[in-house]
Amino acid sequence: MTPKEYMEILHTAEKLKDTTRHCTTSKRRTESVAEHSWRLALMAILLRGEFPEADINKLTAMCIIHDLGECFTGDIPTFSKTDKDRETEDRLLNKWVGSLPADISSYFKALYREMEEQKTIEAKLFKALDKLEALIQHNESPLDTWSENERELNLTYGTDTVAFSEWLTELRKVILDETLDKLGK
Repeated sequence: MTPKEYMEILHTAEKLKDTTRHCTTSKRRTESVAEHSWRLALMAILLRGEFPEADINKLTAMCIIHDLGECFTGDIPTFSKTDKDRETEDRLLNKWVGSLPADISSYFKALYREMEEQKTIEAKLFKALDKLEALIQHNESPLDTWSENERELNLTYGTDTVAFSEWLTELRKVILDETLDKLGK
């Protein structure tokens, strides 16, 4: 990879700093996709001792690249995203990844394929953490910034994706307890 190619990748990825998500921070500022990916990567690193069988470097890479497609489409909340939206994002991301230097392109394609197949511990951890991070962020944001459907979503979202792990199931319960406290239930 040449320095110019390196810079082109970084310039594209920079768009995630300005791509906003549907939720806010604890101080009411709209969160960016880059911020979500950063904390997701931190969550992965912090699990090193809990999942010693997992390749935390691979998991962290998944967390960092997982939303790069949103450089091209913006963020569409999970409860609003259609199959057509997913197809458009996948097509644009695949086109961009295919244009990258061969070694990076192959590496990214392999990570995306692994995340999609959901067969490895790293892919399962990634998917669970991605959902849990969104729940944690909602719990940290002021309740009046939540849409009505997010109240229900925070009670149920991610339960299925953590079921493979007793530790993550317990984490999901802690997040649910925080949600219930926030909702006054």
